[in-house]
Amino acid sequence: MKSQPASARRRTLLLAASAALAAPLAVHAQAEDIVIGGSIPMTGVFAFAGIGINAGIADYVKIVNDAGGIKGRKLRYVPEDTGYKVDASVAAFKKITSQNKVNLYYGDSTGFAKTINPELDRSGQILMAGASFATELNDPAKYPNQFLVGPDYTEMFGILLKHIAKEKPGAKVAFVYSDSEFGRDPIEASEAMAKKLGLTVPVKLMTPPGSVDVSTEVIKLRRANPDYTIFHGYILAPIPEFVQQGKQMGMTSKWMGTFWTMDSSTVMKMGEAGDGFMGVMPYRYYYDTSAKSPMLEKIRQLRPEYQSTAYTQGFLTAMLFTEAAKRTLDAGKPLDGKNLKAALNTIKDFDTGGLIGVPITIKGNSIPVGRVYTADMKAQKMVPSSDWIKLD
Repeated sequence: MKSQPASARRRTLLLAASAALAAPLAVHAQAEDIVIGGSIPMTGVFAFAGIGINAGIADYVKIVNDAGGIKGRKLRYVPEDTGYKVDASVAAFKKITSQNKVNLYYGDSTGFAKTINPELDRSGQILMAGASFATELNDPAKYPNQFLVGPDYTEMFGILLKHIAKEKPGAKVAFVYSDSEFGRDPIEASEAMAKKLGLTVPVKLMTPPGSVDVSTEVIKLRRANPDYTIFHGYILAPIPEFVQQGKQMGMTSKWMGTFWTMDSSTVMKMGEAGDGFMGVMPYRYYYDTSAKSPMLEKIRQLRPEYQSTAYTQGFLTAMLFTEAAKRTLDAGKPLDGKNLKAALNTIKDFDTGGLIGVPITIKGNSIPVGRVYTADMKAQKMVPSSDWIKLD
């Protein structure tokens, strides 16, 4: 056989060399980081939650990476502070996605989730969750690349109303809510659900959010004489004012709140008036040792001081992001919004390591499960008052 001419030999060697160089590059391309971007409110009015959310996401990312990542790929968390402003949140999103190949994203508000949704649909590359539990986002047709890490606000009311109907059939329930999109969100649908459950809603009161004079509203509330009063659309004020004045006027109502009111540190700020304050929480509290929870134990080892429910929400978001990515890669599919969301919706009877007390199933855009907790001011803790309640 004739030997190859020098030029042909050189070409063969060059091809072999370039193939040898390409092999590690291909491996490197497969092993690129899985990026979680984040519009996180580390400053501003929502910083109390943002700081916890940020720590929760970062801690779970560290746990996954310390265990070797997902199929040999590391998670990388890239957050930016937004001050809880929609325009800053959008700017953070643009900056992070222009500098990184982002697969997963945490958004800080309902306003941001709605504003960025057309961009998520257009690019089709990202699965997003965040701090919002807005009922509007719980619509897979309108928001196909987003999900809520818990029940939406209407479902939170549903969990409370189911508990009330069981505890006191035919009860009278008052709704007190803020004059904001957040406050108005679940009111209409929840009134209809109350009727379905055989409950009556004798009064609905709307106030500005924050510290305001509520003496006129308290008189209206006392006149209606509800067995239960559900507050929504506030963090703290003016809830303590309602409770204190109501009790002074001899009201015997039980007082209730939804997620953003129900962090232990928030309720404890109510002082004596908050004793017996109840509300819905989709997760176990940091200090809950009533049942086995290996993930909570891990969190308590990582952070021996109390961590807020916002921390748990961030931590669980990262856990569900990771599970969606793992299932997508296991199926041999690219990590894009559609595949990640489809993988997320295969989650059935999933164990969160005890962060939620029952296995969870994600059918649409929410996780409609929660539990009613009551404030014990002597113990300075929120204690369970119901089993875990799942909505259909």
